[in-house]
Amino acid sequence: MTVLTLRDVSLAYGHRPLLDHVDFDIAAGDRVCVVGRNGTGKSTLFKVLSGATVPDDGEVWRRDTLRIAHLEQEVPAELPGTVFEVVAAGLGELGALLTAYHRCLSDIVGRGAAAMEESAMLQQRIDAMDGWNLDQKVETVLSRLSLPADAPFNSCSGGIRRQVMLARALVVAPDLLLLDEPTNHMDITAIRWLEDFLMSYQGALMFITHDRSLLKRLATRIVDLDRGRLTSFPGDYDNYLSKKDSLFELEQQAIARFDKKLAEHEAWLRQGIKARRTRNEGRVRALEAMRRVRSRRLTTPGQARIDVDGRFESGKLVFDVCGVNFRYGANWVVHDFSTRILRGDRVGVIGPNGSGKTTLLKLLLGQIQPESGHVSRGARVQLAYFDQQRAQLDMNKSVREVASDGSDYLAVQGRQRHVISYLKDFLFPPERIDSPVKSLSGGERNRLLLAKMFTRPANVMVLDEPTNDLDVETLELLEELLSEFAGTLLLVSHDRTFIDNVVTNVLVLEGDGNIQEFIGGVPDRLGRLERSAGVQGPAQGMPAKAARPVRTQRTAAGSQKLTYHEQQELLGLPSHIEAMEAERQQLEREVITREFYRQEKNVIIEALARLQRIKDELARSYERWDHLEVLASPNRTGHKAP
Repeated sequence: MTVLTLRDVSLAYGHRPLLDHVDFDIAAGDRVCVVGRNGTGKSTLFKVLSGATVPDDGEVWRRDTLRIAHLEQEVPAELPGTVFEVVAAGLGELGALLTAYHRCLSDIVGRGAAAMEESAMLQQRIDAMDGWNLDQKVETVLSRLSLPADAPFNSCSGGIRRQVMLARALVVAPDLLLLDEPTNHMDITAIRWLEDFLMSYQGALMFITHDRSLLKRLATRIVDLDRGRLTSFPGDYDNYLSKKDSLFELEQQAIARFDKKLAEHEAWLRQGIKARRTRNEGRVRALEAMRRVRSRRLTTPGQARIDVDGRFESGKLVFDVCGVNFRYGANWVVHDFSTRILRGDRVGVIGPNGSGKTTLLKLLLGQIQPESGHVSRGARVQLAYFDQQRAQLDMNKSVREVASDGSDYLAVQGRQRHVISYLKDFLFPPERIDSPVKSLSGGERNRLLLAKMFTRPANVMVLDEPTNDLDVETLELLEELLSEFAGTLLLVSHDRTFIDNVVTNVLVLEGDGNIQEFIGGVPDRLGRLERSAGVQGPAQGMPAKAARPVRTQRTAAGSQKLTYHEQQELLGLPSHIEAMEAERQQLEREVITREFYRQEKNVIIEALARLQRIKDELARSYERWDHLEVLASPNRTGHKAP
């Protein structure tokens, strides 16, 4: 069943058509990926579909009662309320009731009977609207995305805010879900959960993404937006690439035939006086029409040309890290970490959001200092650093000023180049180079940061999430460049295909300052990474942590033998935690039911207190388990783990 249709829709900004008389249909159950170069209008297309933007011409038909949820590429800077409240707000009136109900639950100890009376009243209204299933959906989405339900939205980082808005879109369960770069700033575990969620999603789905793993797994149809035209390619991504190449070749052949015919007509018109006296006026009119067609032709977007000046080798030792410790408050980010990074190493850094990947890079770069231990940099190291926050870009300056500090020329690989010529390599047309940076799209800002970074010679590249917002063509070009780069590479990314094609070993940040080093790419460590993030392991029914093998901690100290009592304690902790986890889950299921708050007041208060005691005991038990595992670990010498 068709849920939405575009007929002969056009939309232009200035002289540039983004949608040029396009036709499009989407049916229930479709999973459509929209692809195209940065700036071609993919996000604008989504705004037309959602109704946020009205086209210049044509018709947009939507099925009656069609519910649409749209995750935009840019997240709002501020929204009132907690994370739970922002997500629940997507449910309208019911969301407001659920928000008020959860506030009452948190106030029961402080407000007592008044909070209980209010919660009972809210419970009746939620019962009448059959809202408890939706409440559970909010809780589930928050849990799966590891979002802090009680944290104020405005205090969250940009990455967390984006995930909150994603949760808000998912919880509505719309008939048509529009996702614009949903995996930006998401860690690998959350991306895998999102994939599984969307695979079972019953509504229609349209998404824009640079994540090729997500694209290949989800898309049943690919729609290409190129120079204002929409072309649909049923099937998978590989089929799209093959058909796209064939269409491009046919287009180039047609253009060549047209240009040849136009040249013949132009030559005929330029003949001598005798020829002009006898010329066919119809042929002249045909020539003029061909000239108009040629002037309106939109050329195929070019391909970025990216290169790095790596003429000078660094010394053999690039970074020497010994016994480094760093924390924020009581939270360890790096704990007793030692490693050596040598010339030519290609190291990926992966881990859940908030585990400290960017902090680790800053320690290596010397931007922050460790509490103890030391980080040494080798000889002749020339660094190029890509900052995921784009702090190196002044939003109020022009593209020219950022790329060349305002000069018309800049030195690139030992020779002078005009800034316009250099920026063309990164797909900036001459009319864009004096535009302010704040007017650029996310992908354009990333290209500008790459352009600025590659003006400097480098034999060590440190890239923190360089793939966000890049179109697939530029992403693949960057991937090729990094694969051929002869120097040393440190790469933070959640793009599984990208990082697996580029790196040869990975540092896995598991939280609590624990960092493990492994040979291989992302797929080799996905299971371990998910278990460390608290995802249910293969041993069903066991606590997530118990399902994983005993961890190893790399420290500067030697191994310490456990006492007999500690050995018995370590053996008994998994079953103890399993029992507590089961009781916690049972209590959490009970406290969200309407029957729970119909009990005696002292029974309710005792049950809530018991739930809190279990959570506290679980936290202590996991901490004790970590401590005993570290003491029992035989691999604490600082060598790379196999």
